[in-house]
Amino acid sequence: MTTHHPLLDAPVTRTILRLSAPNVAALVAVALTVGYDGYLVGKLGADALAGVSLVLPLSMLMMQMSAAGIGGGAASSIARALGAGRHQDAESLAMHALVLAAVLGLLAGATALLFGPMLYRMLGGRGAALELAEAYALPILGCTVAPWVLNTAGAIYRGTGNMNIPSLSMIACGLGHVLLGPLLVFGWGPVPAFGVTGAGLSLIFLYSVAGIVMLYLLTLPDAPLRLKKQRLHRRVFKTLLTAGAPAAVSPLLSNVCVIVLTGYAGVFGTAALAGYGIGTRLEYILIPLAFGVGSTLLTLVGMNVGAGRFDQGKRTAWIGSLLVAAMTGSAGALVAIWPEVWTGFFTSDPAVGDAGIVYLKIVGPFYSLFGFGLAMFFASQGAGRLRWPLAASALRLICVVFAGAAVAHAAGGSLAGLAWVVGASFCTYALVISAAVRFAAWSSR
Repeated sequence: MTTHHPLLDAPVTRTILRLSAPNVAALVAVALTVGYDGYLVGKLGADALAGVSLVLPLSMLMMQMSAAGIGGGAASSIARALGAGRHQDAESLAMHALVLAAVLGLLAGATALLFGPMLYRMLGGRGAALELAEAYALPILGCTVAPWVLNTAGAIYRGTGNMNIPSLSMIACGLGHVLLGPLLVFGWGPVPAFGVTGAGLSLIFLYSVAGIVMLYLLTLPDAPLRLKKQRLHRRVFKTLLTAGAPAAVSPLLSNVCVIVLTGYAGVFGTAALAGYGIGTRLEYILIPLAFGVGSTLLTLVGMNVGAGRFDQGKRTAWIGSLLVAAMTGSAGALVAIWPEVWTGFFTSDPAVGDAGIVYLKIVGPFYSLFGFGLAMFFASQGAGRLRWPLAASALRLICVVFAGAAVAHAAGGSLAGLAWVVGASFCTYALVISAAVRFAAWSSR
């Protein structure tokens, strides 16, 4: 029997705002956690800040591949199944997604931990900065299965339209890090000071606890999709990988952009590298904000496409993406006008602060395009149409690699030049992905 989901007939703008509100609140907490983590590390000196800047793209890649990749694939598949009234299929997808997340999380973490030190050296890590990078990476990458399972559990809820439980879990993690982070970084009483390693230990512990709680809630009778013992089928894994693997490529390409630019920034010295890391941390904060609305778009678009309402799905995509553009654009405008407020939060080193200010003044105005493109990607994932959005990510990477190389190796090259490259790459991304959504035939099979 086909069940009509109530979200299909709800007013679009009001529904986006209602469902996104808890997501945005939670992901603001995530954003503040990322910023607070940088604040703690910044107290340990410029070498620590530079070392963490080397690890940040890799650690965020692990998070994004699980949340937007496998998690997003699970959420979109579940949403389309529910939109078509196939509740039992949705429950099967949920269980298979968690198994897949655990396996891939272990493999991804082991790979990142093994090849990470080589990458840090390639990006210019030397001496104390390199040692601190490896110390910070040990818990973050060695236990990355925890955020993979946590993000996938959250995706299961979001695929049903329930945004509250995953949002509350992330808020709890953010608040917990405020208390636990400084304790493990600086020590107190019988608790030793773990330095940069403590920041990673705090996050992994909190993600593990939150993941266990969310898995338990999914076993209760009133769960939107209940986890229960069932046979695993290759066909269901294939469905999830078909939906999630292409989506995982996008954060991979995005983080390769950051990794490449980190290497180019290192050409201009430790201060430029640390300053660029401060600017990049803001971009990683804007990504969760975009995800807050984007995950709602993924669910709503997925349900509309599953129900055959293709025009309504596209309308939802445009409304939500413009909303995200307004949010990220406002944040970008603020940091472009008052960049010293952001940089001063992380460092008192004049050279590092000046480098971060130069970067933010140039890139800040482009953040609206960055957010718009990210939201359109989530909407495309909900529709199961990722070919052109992935092409947009690839074109952005090409822009960064070649234009960035020209700036880094030019006689008058500077961090300011790299900042203009970043802005141009955001323009390319937004233009291609918006054209893809405008002209793509979501009704084709």
